[in-house]
Amino acid sequence: MTEFFQLTLFGLSNGAILALAALGFVLIYKATSVINFAQGHFLLIGAYVFYAAMLVFGFHWSLAILIGVAVAIALGVLVERFILRPMIGEDAIAVIMVTIGLSSVLGGGVQFFFGTSPKQTPQFLPSGSLDIAGATIPYSRLAAIAIAAVVLTAFTLFFTRSRHGIAMRAVADDQQASLTIGISVRRVFALAWALAAVTAVIGGILLADLTGVSANLAGFGLVVFPVVILGGLDSVPGTIVGGVIIGLLVQYSAGYIGNGFEQVVPFIVLIAILMVRPYGLFGQTRIERV
Repeated sequence: MTEFFQLTLFGLSNGAILALAALGFVLIYKATSVINFAQGHFLLIGAYVFYAAMLVFGFHWSLAILIGVAVAIALGVLVERFILRPMIGEDAIAVIMVTIGLSSVLGGGVQFFFGTSPKQTPQFLPSGSLDIAGATIPYSRLAAIAIAAVVLTAFTLFFTRSRHGIAMRAVADDQQASLTIGISVRRVFALAWALAAVTAVIGGILLADLTGVSANLAGFGLVVFPVVILGGLDSVPGTIVGGVIIGLLVQYSAGYIGNGFEQVVPFIVLIAILMVRPYGLFGQTRIERV
């Protein structure tokens, strides 16, 4: 029971970070219908920017976080303006290949500037641990869950209450109708990419504190795809549920089965959900008549 409790906590913390990265994926897909295979590398960029701001330039962790968010916004806007906007009207497969190429460029850029050896950042999350029923629970894991919950709640309120959030939902439903009522679709596209980068960067910063910084974080970002397929490509609540489920399954597999099975279980879930419910648990079913 002690091991189960501890695995559950670690799974929830990893799932919360996955939900943050998956939220950005869903934002881009809902607003622009683009499947962004570079989302995991945005997470990697966030971790390394945080590392550079703290250790290379010596900024306080709070300022380092702000710098990471600023870099994320700039990166998202630049990618949308100069890489994705010229691809409007092109075949979906061409756009997908562009995002795959973008992920390779981002990964190569990180290796060029920072090398391939793992880095360790000073911890900004609370240190120490809490003992409950014999299980050792790091405060940093609890803090990561709390931060992810606050960010996800803030984004949910942004979509449902703010003017820009409602505009994004309108564009996601019907771009032509949004244009007729004066909504700038291009501005919404840029906002979607900027917010997607921000959510991934926040996840990367949390991972940098919990596990250190290395190129392996991009592999963690790959698990975003099973999360969004499970929850639904166009469902914001689905990212939360999908992140929690995948995070728990990975941790339980690592603790009870091992032998590397935890690395493949998310993709087993991905294949299973595509076969049984291809639109995901919360995705919108679309029927096209031809």
